[in-house]
Amino acid sequence: MRTILFILEKEFRQIFRDPTVLRMMLLMPVIQLIVLPMAADYEVKNIRLVILDHDKSTYTRQLVNKIISSDYFLLDEYSPNMAAAMIEVERDRADLVLEIPADFERSLIRENEAQVYMAVNAINGVRASLGSSYLTAIIREYNESIRLKWLQMPRMNTDPRIETTFSNWYNIHMNYRQFMVPGILVILLTMVGAILSALNIVREKEIGTIEQINVSPIRKHHFILGKLIPFWIMGQFVLTLGLLVARIVYGIIPVGNFGLIYLFSSVYLLAILGLGLLISSYVQTQQQAMLIAFFIMMVSILLGGLYTSIESMPVWAQYITKVNPVSYFIEVMRMVVLKGSGFRDISRHLYIMLGFAVVLNTWAVLAYSKRH
Repeated sequence: MRTILFILEKEFRQIFRDPTVLRMMLLMPVIQLIVLPMAADYEVKNIRLVILDHDKSTYTRQLVNKIISSDYFLLDEYSPNMAAAMIEVERDRADLVLEIPADFERSLIRENEAQVYMAVNAINGVRASLGSSYLTAIIREYNESIRLKWLQMPRMNTDPRIETTFSNWYNIHMNYRQFMVPGILVILLTMVGAILSALNIVREKEIGTIEQINVSPIRKHHFILGKLIPFWIMGQFVLTLGLLVARIVYGIIPVGNFGLIYLFSSVYLLAILGLGLLISSYVQTQQQAMLIAFFIMMVSILLGGLYTSIESMPVWAQYITKVNPVSYFIEVMRMVVLKGSGFRDISRHLYIMLGFAVVLNTWAVLAYSKRH
């Protein structure tokens, strides 16, 4: 026990002696948690639109006004022809082109139907898909308003109708920040824990103190524990700062129990720190440790369910997420913060994370003992 306390004292002194490490652990996550959710917006707005109105009738003006009055589109210009409109697209000044034919109003009145043409700049697939969907929905809504105006309904409508009413559970106002902030907090906690712990042992190798530790009567598991516990404590402190920022800046208060969040984060940090120490045991320089940790973090983040739903991923990617600790913590954070899930709801995730922690830390101890 005294040996572990000695190593803990050494590690804490080393952490607080280096202001760069403290800034990385405390200041950077707070700044990132404030900035990133404001920029990571799922909604696509300010879609630049070029309109070719060959009809210039009352109906086309109503349609254009309905499109422009929405919060999604910005009118780039009225173009005289398709060639000029495509120049705007090629110069990346327009995302969508809407062409209204010259006989739009006449066809609508006489034949009860009219066609419009839409050209989409699909370089940005997400923006193109959502932009065309928004525009199609607005045109459809305009079409329905015209039909209702023209349709002469009998006093007693005998046609069957289905009306749908809905309510949003857990995120009533569909605020994307309520959904993103818990996930981003997990990512920041992961990056701090994995990268700093990955640099830990290898720093001892570079400055030469590892040789002194190797000849001292310190057991291997004591050494790993001494390296792990300080960052585990600091990780919990970072989580607390993140929850405070979420409450003060975004007004997000977990519906569930704070204790469940800290319980899961305790096991999660053991797994992530074990991964970092495992990386540190196999490499010889801090540069190597940074590159490997960065590679693993990128894969873990992209396949963690933060930006893309795991259910929407290809089958092979879904199998990878099953061995990705990040995906479990993101899901648990959203369950507890938004749904108020209890221990029974997250118990499977907790046991899986406990398995990750045991495997990774045992591997870290064995890897270190083999090399030294």
